[in-house]
Amino acid sequence: MNPALLLLLAGLGAQPSPKPRLVCVITVDQLRPDYLDRYREQLNGGLALLLKRGASFTDAYQDHAVTETAPGHSTILSGRWPAHTGIIRNTAGVPDSTAPLVGSPGPGASPVRFRGTALFDWLQAAEPGARALSVSGKDRGAILPLGRAKAQVYWYSYGAFTTSHYYADSLPTWLQTFNAQRVPFKAAGKAWTLLLPERAYHEPDSVSYENSGHDFTFPHRLPTDSNRAALAFLATPGMDSLTLALALEGMRALQLGGRGATDLLAVSLSGTDYIGHAYGPDSREMHDQVIRLDRSLGWFLQQLFVRYGSGNVDVVLTADHGITPFPERSRALGHPGAQRVVPDSVIRGVNAALDARVGGADWFGFESGMLLLPDRSKLAALGVDVDSVVTAVAARLGALPGVTRVDRPGDLARADTTAAVVRRWVHSLPSDASVELVVTLQPYCIWSYPNLAIATHGQPNDFDAHVPLVFWGPGFRRGVYPGRVNTVDIAPTLARLLGLTPSEPLDGRVLTEAIASQD
Repeated sequence: MNPALLLLLAGLGAQPSPKPRLVCVITVDQLRPDYLDRYREQLNGGLALLLKRGASFTDAYQDHAVTETAPGHSTILSGRWPAHTGIIRNTAGVPDSTAPLVGSPGPGASPVRFRGTALFDWLQAAEPGARALSVSGKDRGAILPLGRAKAQVYWYSYGAFTTSHYYADSLPTWLQTFNAQRVPFKAAGKAWTLLLPERAYHEPDSVSYENSGHDFTFPHRLPTDSNRAALAFLATPGMDSLTLALALEGMRALQLGGRGATDLLAVSLSGTDYIGHAYGPDSREMHDQVIRLDRSLGWFLQQLFVRYGSGNVDVVLTADHGITPFPERSRALGHPGAQRVVPDSVIRGVNAALDARVGGADWFGFESGMLLLPDRSKLAALGVDVDSVVTAVAARLGALPGVTRVDRPGDLARADTTAAVVRRWVHSLPSDASVELVVTLQPYCIWSYPNLAIATHGQPNDFDAHVPLVFWGPGFRRGVYPGRVNTVDIAPTLARLLGLTPSEPLDGRVLTEAIASQD
């Protein structure tokens, strides 16, 4: 492990406060837990520290079916499944045209669809002076950990960090100063090179299906045009370093943990997700990203310990989902059924038939394994037997190579939820979700769409659902815990640690086995 971190832990281990000055929740977008084992010998920074000295749960899950960024982030500090937070897919997560961005042309965003409360609401109810800061490369990554709370929430858009008018009408001076450094723009023409000597990477660097068949070998050079470089910056390790730097700057400006109350810092790191989609989970790029993430987190945690003392900070590390390997790789490893499943022709066909019959163009939509029908009553009023149409679509979707089952949500609600696929779909869908069918793929298959040759996630399989979960700090008992847990257990566990009362029934449980004795 990094000697500097060890010295800090030894030298700053003052007697901890009864409650931490700061709770820091770090969500690494698309971080699969097997990465932490695969590259363990090369980790010596923040990931190494958390794994060695934390309470690590090796069998943790985002235990819902639509394993995407928005649903995943909605579970982490709410303690509830997407079926109860109302955040069931990315496109219906935080987009909100009534909440335009502050000083940026990007799409508006807010938590208006989020239902219920989250940890920061409970914290403020107990300590009205408590503050929260949430930052991310993505709007949904910054917004959803705090639920509907109007706190300090910032995300990356077109080369700078911003927020929406749901939260504020202007950016604070400290953030304007941070953005004025123009780090992403100044990266124009710079190259992402390997951090370690090339011999430290066992993965081939000539895999032609990575990154849609272009720029799939190191080094990866950003565009020389500064505006294009700022957009491409998202898919480099530098994005995580910049987000962590922003978190530290905001923490100092807001005096988090410095006023007698416990404050909350939520950091969602997006780089792993962008890199994973482009290059896949088994790439040299992912290997280098995880090593760089480890080093960046080491620097970040070191700064926290300098400011607060290691006995006054509790840290949580988790992820919002994993990712399924490229089908091309899976086939090469002996899984001949691995393929990209494209549902477009089925959906276009049913919509064309309905349009010819009653007009209305696109009645049905399909997203993340869900057949969506927002205007069922309107379609029925036009004389269409909706159930018979859905039955016909189910047959066509079920006949697609790579599909293993097609279910109606109502049937799943009455099925045996000990089966992972059934349970995860039940955890995903509120009763008013306008979902007519849910479609599950065979192992190693992924949903795909024309001209989109990326690695992806979003299925109720363990590739996508299995995530790391580590608690670190004076509030937790160090060790490796093999029992099955879920991300909805994070919020009730932190609530118990902080003596908070959740505002509503939760789906998760308190992980008492990891909480340090209060004696």
